Amino acid sequence: MVKFNKEGFLRFVKQNLLILMTIGGVVIGVALGLGLRDVGKDENLWTQRNIMYVNLLGDLFLRVIKAIILPLIVTSLISAVGSLDTNMSKKIGGLAILYYMTTTILAVLEGVALVITVQPGKRSDDKNDLAEAQRTNVTTADTLLDLIRNIFPPNLVQACLQQYQTVLSPPKANPSEQDLDLWDISSRFVDGTNLIGIVAASITFGVALSAVKNDAPVLLHFIQQLSVAVMKVTGWIIWLSPIGVLSLIAAKFLEMEDLAEVFGKLGLYFAVVVSGIVFHGVIVLPAIYFLLTRKNPYTFLLNMGQAIATAFGTSSSSATLPVTLQCLEEKNHIDTRITRFVIPIGTTINMDGTALYEAVAAIFIAQLRGIDLSFGQVLAVAITATAASIGTAAVPQGGLVTLVMVLDSIGLPSEDVSLIIALDWLVNRVRAVVNVLGDCFGAGIVAHYSRKDLENNPLESPKVIQDESSNELNNVTGKVNVS
Repeated sequence: MVKFNKEGFLRFVKQNLLILMTIGGVVIGVALGLGLRDVGKDENLWTQRNIMYVNLLGDLFLRVIKAIILPLIVTSLISAVGSLDTNMSKKIGGLAILYYMTTTILAVLEGVALVITVQPGKRSDDKNDLAEAQRTNVTTADTLLDLIRNIFPPNLVQACLQQYQTVLSPPKANPSEQDLDLWDISSRFVDGTNLIGIVAASITFGVALSAVKNDAPVLLHFIQQLSVAVMKVTGWIIWLSPIGVLSLIAAKFLEMEDLAEVFGKLGLYFAVVVSGIVFHGVIVLPAIYFLLTRKNPYTFLLNMGQAIATAFGTSSSSATLPVTLQCLEEKNHIDTRITRFVIPIGTTINMDGTALYEAVAAIFIAQLRGIDLSFGQVLAVAITATAASIGTAAVPQGGLVTLVMVLDSIGLPSEDVSLIIALDWLVNRVRAVVNVLGDCFGAGIVAHYSRKDLENNPLESPKVIQDESSNELNNVTGKVNVS
C-alpha cells in the first residue's frame, strides 16, 4: 500500500504552484463561461459591454505580456548570439531551421492525409450559403514577397510599430477587372510589430557583437545584464497568467451565440482538425524528440505545462514567449544561449499547428462545395500551407489571414473563410499550443546536439559578467581593480 507523503506532496505543489494555478484558471474559465451563459440567457444579460467587463483582466494581462515581448526578443537574441562564436551560431541556426522545416512539412502532410481520409466536408449535412464576409484582395506571391520585405525593414523604430503590406486595387481603366494579377499595386504600413524584421536585425547585431567580442566586451555584458533584468520583469508578469487566462476564456464562451448549433454544423470538421493537431503535438513531436535525443519526451512535455496553459488561454505563441523561455530554462534546464536564440526564431517562423489547420480547412471547404481536388491541387495546398504558415503572425486569428492564400491556390474565393470562422477562436487555441510545443521540442533537440560546443564555451554568470565589466571599465579609465 502506498503511503501518502505530506512533505512530498507539499514540495510538489510548491514547485508547480504556478502551473497548477494556470491550469485551474483554464478549467474555471470554461466552467464560468458556460455557467454565466445560462444565467443571463433569458435576460439577454451578456451584451458586448458586459462581456468587455468580464474580459478586462484578460485584456490587461495580454497588454502587459505583449509589452515585454519586444525587449525580451531583442535582448535575448543579441545576448545569446553575441556570446557564441560565429561558427557555433551558424550550427545552432542551421539545426533549428532544419527542424522547423521538417516538422512543418510533416504537419501539413498529416493534415492532408487526415482530411482526405475522413472527408468531413462530404459527410456534413450543413451546406449553408456563405455568410457575408469582407473580401480580402491578396495573392500568394504578394504575401510571400511581403514576408521577405519585412525581413529587411527600412526603419528599425518603425518595425517596432508597423509592418509592410502590399495593397491591390482595381485598375482605373477597367474597374471591373477580376484578375488580381492585373490590379494596380501600391503599399502601406499597417499597425503591428514586425517581429520577423526585429528578429533579423537582432541576430545581425548579435553576430556583429560576436565578431568584435574582444573589442567591445562592455557592450555585450551590458546587453546580457539587461536581458537578466527583462527576464525578472517577465517573471512578475507570468504570475498574472492564471487570472488573465481565466478572464480571456470566460469572455470567449460568452461571445458565442449558440455553442450547440455551431458544434452541430462543424462538429466533424472540428474533430478532424483538432485530432490532427493534437496527434502532431502529443505523438509526432515527442517521437521525433525521443528518436533524436533518447530522452523521455513526456517528462519534457509535462515541464512545459505553464506554457501550454498560457498558449491555450492567450491563443498566441508570441504572447506565450516569456513563459516558454522560463519553462525551458527553469524546468527543462536548457542553456539560455539556445533558448534565447532558437525560441524567438521559432515563434516567428515555426507554426506546425497553423500549417496543419490551413491544409485541413482548405480541403474541407473544397469538399463542402463538392469540388474533387486533383493530385496537383492537393500538392498546391500542401506547398502553400507550408509557405503561408511561415508568414503567419504569431497572434490570435493570424491563421485566418494566410488561409486566404491557401484557398487561392485551388481557386476558392476568400469569402469561404466565413464557413469555419465560427469555430476558429477555439481551434486557434489548440494550434497555438502545438506551435509552442514545436518550438520547445526544437530547442531541446538543438541543445542536445550542441551540448559539446556549449561545454567548450561555458556561459558566464551575471556576477562574473558584472565583475568583468567593472574590470574592463577600470582598464579603460586607467584604474586597477583589486577586488
